[in-house]
Amino acid sequence: MANTETSLKEAMAIEGAIGAALVDYTSGMALGTIGGGKELDLNVAAAGNTDVVRAKVRAMEMLGLNEEIEDILITLGTQYHLLRLLKGRGANGLFLYMALAKDRANLAMARHQLKKIEAELEI
Repeated sequence: MANTETSLKEAMAIEGAIGAALVDYTSGMALGTIGGGKELDLNVAAAGNTDVVRAKVRAMEMLGLNEEIEDILITLGTQYHLLRLLKGRGANGLFLYMALAKDRANLAMARHQLKKIEAELEI
């Protein structure tokens, strides 16, 4: 089992990684961040993407969909932004946020690796 810091370091090892964060979408606060820099303010991204997650959860409730969100993908001109909602004990209300450079990332592998990081993360 890995802690937050180790998990975020593993996320940054993903090809094309720009930044990563563990976010509490009930408060919008980043519980941990790595990377980002001038390109990307991860605390602002955490708060903004919290609104995305909340909106999707509300929409699913209104539609009566009894499904769980695995991840949400936002595709920009030069970047992918992945939001992976965490499941399991102690992880309710949390998501992993990952920004990737589109020209260097393999989206399928990034999703696979985030799923693995989620499985090993201990909150």
